[in-house]
Amino acid sequence: MTGNHQSLALLLFSAFVAVTLGITTWVSRNRHGSAEEFYAGGRLFSPMENGFAIAGDYMSAASFLGISGLIALFGYDGLLYSVGFLVAWLVVLFLVAELVRNCGRFTLADVVAARMRERPVRIAAGTSSVTVSVLYLVAQMVGAGSLVALLLGRTSEAAQAWTVIGVGTLMIVYVSLGGMRATTWIQIVKAVLLLGGTVALTVLVLVRFHGDFDRLLLTAADRSGHGAAFLAPGLKYGGDWTARFDFMSLGLALVLGTAGLPHILSRFYTVPTARAARRSVVWSIGLIGGFYLMTIVLGFGAAAIVGPDAVRASNAAGNTAVPLLALDLGGGADSTGGTVLFAVVAAIAFATILAVVAGITLASSASVAHDLYASLRRRHGTPRSEVTVARTAAVGIGVAAIALGLLARDLNVAFLVGLAFAVAASANLPVLLYSLFWRGFTTRGAVWAVYGGLVPALVLVALSPVVSGSPESLFPGVDFQYFPLQNPGLVSIPLGFLAGWLGTVTSAEEPDEAKHAETEVRSLTGAGAV
Repeated sequence: MTGNHQSLALLLFSAFVAVTLGITTWVSRNRHGSAEEFYAGGRLFSPMENGFAIAGDYMSAASFLGISGLIALFGYDGLLYSVGFLVAWLVVLFLVAELVRNCGRFTLADVVAARMRERPVRIAAGTSSVTVSVLYLVAQMVGAGSLVALLLGRTSEAAQAWTVIGVGTLMIVYVSLGGMRATTWIQIVKAVLLLGGTVALTVLVLVRFHGDFDRLLLTAADRSGHGAAFLAPGLKYGGDWTARFDFMSLGLALVLGTAGLPHILSRFYTVPTARAARRSVVWSIGLIGGFYLMTIVLGFGAAAIVGPDAVRASNAAGNTAVPLLALDLGGGADSTGGTVLFAVVAAIAFATILAVVAGITLASSASVAHDLYASLRRRHGTPRSEVTVARTAAVGIGVAAIALGLLARDLNVAFLVGLAFAVAASANLPVLLYSLFWRGFTTRGAVWAVYGGLVPALVLVALSPVVSGSPESLFPGVDFQYFPLQNPGLVSIPLGFLAGWLGTVTSAEEPDEAKHAETEVRSLTGAGAV
């Protein structure tokens, strides 16, 4: 990229950082000492504000960069991510949003611990939440590294490393100083910027093809080198039975994983009532649905205008397809329009990464402080000491995410998020649904459900082609690949549900009927909700 691209993109990104740091500083001076303020922003956000914030939390670098890149490289098969990410919200809307808002205070563990022995349940749920959050953070870090490599016109490892470190440092500042209130406003600003940028690019792509979507698809197929196969299932996931099972595994993880993501669940506590939580989800579905429809246009547009070969040459995983598309739509590498459009898209993508990592870091630090720290101490700390622990935890989680992000920099960000979704669906969703709907569920069942999904998911990923045994692996020089699928969801999600059932039926503990009745009434009516 030319110096103009770099300078303008960095200037726009610096402006976003300045605005968000200003928001964080302003919020840090206003009512941030209590746990409710730090974790839930005082529960004062409206459904529309929270809906935009949820959309901002969910529309990550994986969506903006990764999905468009996968569609550009693999055509129809890349659509699975768009469809899966969107359909998942129906599970959240009908099974989770209102019930979680009524039953909990700040974290997933609050819902489960309402009718179980608190200590073992909180330790299990807190461990799982932190694991999912760190996996999700790694994807955002990889996206940041890919962007800076493109921005600087070279794949300098030092440049990528410093970018990842910079993003990690900023997210620690946002969370430790501003808490949920600052994070929410950053998400809202980012959601507006991202939707505006995506709409502009989509319009430009459609204008390039005179509004003829068929012509866009046919041009993309012609340039792909695969012909009609580019527009049909099977290019990435249909080669053999292993690929087909991988397709099913990924689809299952995407559809079920959203309802178990800690940073999404924590957003339902920022509104005053369960009705507001449900309306927040309706707002977010509208925004997210429109966004994912546009990523389809951008993905095929990148294939038709830039070409899969150029996308792959820039970044093997396809993470830079959208910035390259913007460059071309604006008039090319040496044009003023191309420079401006590329810089705007790069800055929006950076903003996207920063905002999402702030939300995830806040959710995971809340799990550390509110669940793990409070459970492992003999005496529960005061709310203020718990908030102090959460701020400290944000630093540790940020450092871990930076280290893993540097290790995984060559993997597609949408694919990495698919792994986080698989772990969330395997470990968090079974215990959440059993706690809300199974009268006979016990503490042992809850703990087994979490670990019975979490451990197999992580072990299967470690033994999969993601980690070793292929040129695209994290460790291509070694081979301890014993599990053929790249996504463990097809195996680990049923294991999580099975472990929860097995732990319950083998438990000597009698389920507390009174607590279940209280939880049921609270979840359905909101009576007694915090």
